[in-house]
Amino acid sequence: MALEILKYPDERLKTLSEPVTLFDQALRDFVRELEQTMRAGPGGVGIAAPQVGRFQRIVLVDCSVTRKPVPNHGYLVLINPEVTQWEGMEVGREGCMSVPDYTGNVIRAERIHLVAQDLDGNTQEFDCEGFEARAVQHEMDHLDGLLFLDRLVSRRNDLFRRKVYQTQAKNTPAQD
Repeated sequence: MALEILKYPDERLKTLSEPVTLFDQALRDFVRELEQTMRAGPGGVGIAAPQVGRFQRIVLVDCSVTRKPVPNHGYLVLINPEVTQWEGMEVGREGCMSVPDYTGNVIRAERIHLVAQDLDGNTQEFDCEGFEARAVQHEMDHLDGLLFLDRLVSRRNDLFRRKVYQTQAKNTPAQD
């Protein structure tokens, strides 16, 4: 069952998320519902728990379903994620299920080193680059109460009204 997505300007989207401390069946059940919600969305490659009103540091990303799948790690469940290193900067177009009517140009690191926990609380590390690095950074922003709107290069020149919210990932810009 898909969960309801909070939409901008809902003030709850500005909420700082708390770390996950209990790795139990309830967490697994929530992640399963969160994944269903991500996959039900038009073109979504990621989702963060705060987007459905759960203010815990949980992010899902799956760039294998996009037109830019290489390189990527496939379906990632990132609990309490933290970027420990980053390199390079690149401007790219992003969209968001919480901001369905707009896309915008955002500067992100081109490559990141990421540390997170899995559903059992085990530490895992990933080196992400390109589209996957952008998607992870976008989703992690939700954990800190930030939207891509907060990171636009220029509100005047880099925010674009979306003509049609595409239903296939291969036809959409980076979005969660």
